[in-house]
Amino acid sequence: MCFNFHHLKVDYKDGEKWELSKPDYRKLKELFETWQCEMEQGNGWNALFWCNHDQPRIVSRLGDDKKHWKASAKMLAACIHMLRGTPYIYQGEELGMTNPGYGNIHSYRDVESINYYHILLKKGKSEEEALKILGQRSRDNGRTPMQWDFGAYAGFSTHEPWITIPENYSYLNAKAEEEDMDSILHYYRKLVALRKQYEVIQEGSVEFLYREQPEIFAYRRRFKGRELLVLNNFTESQVDLQEPFALTGYRHLLGNYPRQEKMEIKSLRPYESLIFLKG
Repeated sequence: MCFNFHHLKVDYKDGEKWELSKPDYRKLKELFETWQCEMEQGNGWNALFWCNHDQPRIVSRLGDDKKHWKASAKMLAACIHMLRGTPYIYQGEELGMTNPGYGNIHSYRDVESINYYHILLKKGKSEEEALKILGQRSRDNGRTPMQWDFGAYAGFSTHEPWITIPENYSYLNAKAEEEDMDSILHYYRKLVALRKQYEVIQEGSVEFLYREQPEIFAYRRRFKGRELLVLNNFTESQVDLQEPFALTGYRHLLGNYPRQEKMEIKSLRPYESLIFLKG
């Protein structure tokens, strides 16, 4: 199994981690297509992941951790869980945990972040600008304690942890999501169940679709007469597909919006994700 990290640099300005830039979705798609297709050709196997202990929270990075928090977290999960390879879930990702949004350098513990904060100030950045950059880039974003419930210290400990708990633990926690059947947690469970149920997800070939639309991350999987279709919108706006996709013969497996009966897909709503099966 091969781990690669190129897709986690598509929002680096000119390759520089500590300079902010909008994600390059075209580059993101190209990287996934290259690794998916060429590893398949060489009988290799990909590790599928968005997060780890050195990366910011993916819903804050490539999604929308405010207005479209739930929809974008589900979409990002579906993107990689239906691909060819082995998906990894980093602690709290299955809840849609976000970057903490610290407003003070004293909240940070990561030595790289603290050092680079002072480097940024020496380069002429204001404190506000430097904190904004750390808020999106610091490794501490992915190192805050697991948010188990809405009790003291988010149920992680009976004593104060080494780093401040994000304020949103009062509603973003495992207990709350366990009780909400429409939660991100339950969506992850559905994705895992689908992979266990269908061989086409486990072993199918992969073909990328709508390659000229950077904001649409879509692909088709095939195996033993079955076909899986996965459509994802990476933006906060409705996006029209360049060509409608006819759904004849397909049945709906999963989506992150209330289901709509359609004969074809012409557009995707903000951060919408759709999964269909044929055969």
